[in-house]
Amino acid sequence: MDGEAYRPGALEKADPVVPARRKVPDMTQVSNDGTAVRQFDVPVIPDSELEDLRRRIKATRWPERETVGDITQGSQLATTQRLAHYWATEYDWRKCEAKVRSLPHFVTEIDGLDIHFVHVRSKHENALPIIVTHGWPGSFLEQLKIIDPLTNPTAHGGSASDAFDVVIPSMPGYGYSGRPTSTGWDVPHIARAWTELMRRLGYKQFVAQGGDWGAVVTDVLASQAPPGLLGIHTNMPGVVPDEISKAALGGAPPPDGLPDDEREAWEHLVKVGKHLGYAIMLGTRPQTLSGLADSPVGLAAFMIDHDDWSYELITRVFEGRPEGLTRDDVLDNVTLYWLTNTSLSAGRLYWENKLPFFAPKGVTLPVAVSAFPDELYPAPRSWAERAYPNLVFFGKRDKGGHFAAWEQPKALTEDIREGLRSVRTRTP
Repeated sequence: MDGEAYRPGALEKADPVVPARRKVPDMTQVSNDGTAVRQFDVPVIPDSELEDLRRRIKATRWPERETVGDITQGSQLATTQRLAHYWATEYDWRKCEAKVRSLPHFVTEIDGLDIHFVHVRSKHENALPIIVTHGWPGSFLEQLKIIDPLTNPTAHGGSASDAFDVVIPSMPGYGYSGRPTSTGWDVPHIARAWTELMRRLGYKQFVAQGGDWGAVVTDVLASQAPPGLLGIHTNMPGVVPDEISKAALGGAPPPDGLPDDEREAWEHLVKVGKHLGYAIMLGTRPQTLSGLADSPVGLAAFMIDHDDWSYELITRVFEGRPEGLTRDDVLDNVTLYWLTNTSLSAGRLYWENKLPFFAPKGVTLPVAVSAFPDELYPAPRSWAERAYPNLVFFGKRDKGGHFAAWEQPKALTEDIREGLRSVRTRTP
């Protein structure tokens, strides 16, 4: 895969000043059957494309202000205008580009599609391989903050025995991965592809981690129980009982006698049920959203309105109160979608999906769970124990939300280390 695979002409127009890349072991494999793992150079975006982006932002035709004083009508005009002003006048993609290009990137073709991934090996012996999966509207950029704490734990309060080799793929249709041209890349397919990816990297044993779609992929991967998968960690566990989900998302009253933590999760799910417009549209009519590929501000407004808690956090960030996320964090991710033109190809995963988001997936392997208070639902331990009969760790955090690796990388890293420590000596 090269620059032309996702954005025609990118490499020919590239700025000749290329940031230095980290020296990494040669992972390139020679193969006659299309299964080679090849090094991938993240392209330098031409100045003309960045100038066009700023021009489009400044030329936005704005709607009137929402008619309510809260977020019930979606992304608010004031927040979107603050985001757009910073994006057009101060934001610098080159900082993100240099950071990304300093990492070791690879690509391999699986089932006819190029899969991009970051692969960072630990300097410590016996590091445990882990494949970490992002979600929507995220990207592999979400996980960059946890790479060094996982691969280099001694520099972040951990021990050498807690080290990981980290693999972070871009899901099909996202970022620098190929965009499917036919149907079939659903969650089970992605999970099988991840097993094949780890096999190609020479890993006989590994663990997996994810949030959002990445949590669903990780749950399904564990339910497939491929040889070598030792266990998983999730920060959006699939644990919601069927009767709870049907009632909360369907507008029925809560069951009688719910304990406080289950009642809190219930209340979150009721809010989620009122905030599913994006998922319904992507799941039923994704191609209708073609305007997202033509308007950067329209794309940003759509992406930041994922859930109430994340949206409120992003609003505070653009009001000058960063809490875990910064303005650049948010815009690095949106800009990646824009520059790779993947707004629709990424969203089609909702159309492909046939699985319930939050329900148990029949996982019997060891599972570690992190429960963050501002997740779509803060998972109660009772639900986790019921959904995961081999629950080996449950971490209840007092701060953080849906994009844990992005917002609370230290807390998530600590939980991954502790949660998966017990599986390091397990033979599947």
